[in-house]
Amino acid sequence: MPPPICGRCNTGRAVVKRPKNHDKLCKSCFLNVFEEEVHHTITSSKLFYRGERVAIGASGGKDSTVLASVLKTLNDRYNYGLELVLLSIDEGITGYRDDSLETVKQNAVDYNMPLTILGYAELYGWTMDQVVEVIGKKGNCTYCGVFRRQALDRGAKRLDIKHVVTGHNADDVAETILMNLLRADVPRLARSTSIVTGVGTEDVKRSKPLKYCYEKEIVLYAHYKKLLYFSTECLYSPEAFRGTARALIKNLERVRPSAILDIVRSGEDMARLVSQSTDSSCQCKSPHSSTKGECTKKATTESLAVMKLPQSVNSSKTTESNSDVTKGASLQTLKRCERARIGGIEA
Repeated sequence: MPPPICGRCNTGRAVVKRPKNHDKLCKSCFLNVFEEEVHHTITSSKLFYRGERVAIGASGGKDSTVLASVLKTLNDRYNYGLELVLLSIDEGITGYRDDSLETVKQNAVDYNMPLTILGYAELYGWTMDQVVEVIGKKGNCTYCGVFRRQALDRGAKRLDIKHVVTGHNADDVAETILMNLLRADVPRLARSTSIVTGVGTEDVKRSKPLKYCYEKEIVLYAHYKKLLYFSTECLYSPEAFRGTARALIKNLERVRPSAILDIVRSGEDMARLVSQSTDSSCQCKSPHSSTKGECTKKATTESLAVMKLPQSVNSSKTTESNSDVTKGASLQTLKRCERARIGGIEA
């Protein structure tokens, strides 16, 4: 049986069968189509304006690495006029983030982009390893997700940048939609489907240029472009609720290959029916609040503040020792943290 021919150029050998539309594409056509679809997402959603300074949230993983590569390519090809920089957050997870940061540093050289690295230790006075010592592994993604978003905001403000792009893909969005459905958190569902967040409520807006890109295709793009990325999973993530949603979606894909985009589109349709008035119940007007009016960003940060984690005398300096960690959180504090986790801020 002869190998399949690319359905776009009708000459090359097809190497990819796309789950979203079943198109069979050769390597060259796949790379071009992938980039053009991201370009369409950017232009149709009006994500950028000429001369804008944009920070790419860089973790060294496949998503942020592909995002940086594609944005550089499109910025040059279509003359977006963007000033792109890499912004990386060091959560302080030994054996994970310290290794991935080496990949980010190499990406900065490869893409000729300025790189800024900020750590939890510098910003908050403690590392994620220290937080896990206090709260355990269950629910730790709740804290890390809130702190990482805050850290990106702070980093962007330090750089005088008002727009951060992240590598969230279609799989991520579908998982978040499903998580919020399982939690019956409809208002949060509406926010999670938006390609741009933070407009009008925060000083720094965020956008997701890869929102409609399948994770499988992101991996293939990185493979065919020979991009360097860090593929090890976070040491603490196996306990996250997101893993349950991911497994369910993978099972759905086996019987319906278009399941991911189907969930994303359905979430968008449902979001149009949901009033955004619940946002006003949050004290800080953050888009990360729960349906019960609990200001989860504020509650989670305050809860750790009373856990007697080691605090640096000067917030601009790194805490040097973990030996002073005290597991003394009050019951009320832990209950507040649990409400925050159930409220839907888990990564």
